[in-house]
Amino acid sequence: QVQLVESGGGLVQAGGSLRLSCAASGRTFSGYVMGWFRQALGKEREFVAAISWSAGSTYYADSVKGRFTISRDNAKNTVYLQMNSLKPEDTAVYYCAGRPYYYSESAVDYTDWGQGTQVTVSS
Repeated sequence: QVQLVESGGGLVQAGGSLRLSCAASGRTFSGYVMGWFRQALGKEREFVAAISWSAGSTYYADSVKGRFTISRDNAKNTVYLQMNSLKPEDTAVYYCAGRPYYYSESAVDYTDWGQGTQVTVSS
């Protein structure tokens, strides 16, 4: 099992930026597709972005495309989510997740999860 720890959340005004980090430890990070999900109060967890092991492929939800960028540094076992032009509707707990090899936008397909980090965007 891979242990995942998110950081970088906080309170920001609309139009601002935040960078989330997800540090992995435990069993090998190798071959893992990494994803970011979010869950707003009273809503279901939703896909935000994902990145392949080689970082050659990235995937985004339509709601964040052009504003968020996912990246990874395999030497540091860390995945990032750069969030720009933040909107109040981006307010949620953001979770880092991993699964072996294959990309998916479904939360149930991910085997490893972090504890989440709160992002709050004020209007």
